[in-house]
Amino acid sequence: MSGLTRRAVDLRELMDDPACDPAGLQRTYAQFRVVNRLVAGWGGIYRRLIRPLLHPTRPTSLLDVGSGAGDVPRALARWAARDGLALSVTAIDPDERAHAYATAQPATPGVVFRCADSAELVAEGKRFDLVTSNHVLHHLGDAERHGLLADSTRLATRRVVHSDLERRRAAYLGYAVASWPFARRSFIRVDGLRSIRRSFRAEELAAVVPPPWRVARRAPARLLLILDAVGEAEPRVEE
Repeated sequence: MSGLTRRAVDLRELMDDPACDPAGLQRTYAQFRVVNRLVAGWGGIYRRLIRPLLHPTRPTSLLDVGSGAGDVPRALARWAARDGLALSVTAIDPDERAHAYATAQPATPGVVFRCADSAELVAEGKRFDLVTSNHVLHHLGDAERHGLLADSTRLATRRVVHSDLERRRAAYLGYAVASWPFARRSFIRVDGLRSIRRSFRAEELAAVVPPPWRVARRAPARLLLILDAVGEAEPRVEE
């Protein structure tokens, strides 16, 4: 599929348009929880990369950047509570529409939402044990991506996990079929396909991040960009 040979960086997602249909945007936010549960793989990320750093009585702080509808930070807080582990989550998004939707949902213990970006928290001198994001990297231009990685380095004291899609033909075709039932009256199908076209392949992402960041592949067609307090010498791709 020739349209996937290179990143479609000039392709804009409908929900990124400030003038997009508000009702369609609300329905899209409402569908994120189902779609993320099916394709984002945060259960495995939590078990492998987050839960081992948590403690039953010593609180751990986590910042989720670009939290959107808020389903991922809420899920992380619920899983930690289920496991008897102390986790406090701050979820930020600079989009007032996303913040309004997230804060209109029933409260989840241990989760606080703010309408802010990572640079604001750096300026405030905030620090967190963990920093995460879901489907943020492909939205960013080069300067914005460099800014997010720099902010993440300043904000996190233990680990950063930025999770995103990988641009692969199988992922595109699979999502095109699987998302058909969600397509009506929301942006979830169109924007999901555009997200895949905007996203990186593993070797591309590894080539544009500085050490000690590392790139890990996860099924189905996922990329994790990871930074630990003591990182690797050079960016690399992990299978």
